[in-house]
Amino acid sequence: MAPAKANSAFMKPMQISDDLAEVVGKGPMPRSEVVKALWVYIKKHDLQDPTNKRNINADENLKKVFGGKDMVNMFEMTKLVSKHLS
Repeated sequence: MAPAKANSAFMKPMQISDDLAEVVGKGPMPRSEVVKALWVYIKKHDLQDPTNKRNINADENLKKVFGGKDMVNMFEMTKLVSKHLS
C-alpha cells in the first residue's frame, strides 16, 4: 500500500481559469505549483513592492486574477487565486 500523501488536497491537479493561465501557464496543476509559478512570474516581472515585500503590484495580467486591484498582499493573493481554480 502506498504511503499516505501529506495534504493530498493541496497536491490535487486543479483546472485553471483563462486569466490565471495567462500568468502561470495552462493547467491542470496542483495549487502548490500554481503558487510557485505565480511567484516566478512576480519575480521575473519585478512586481514585488520594493518598500513592502509582502505587497504585489499587479500588471495587466495579474489585475484580471486579482479582481481589478492594483496591489494585493501575499495573503490576499492566495485567496484571490483560489477563485481561479476549480
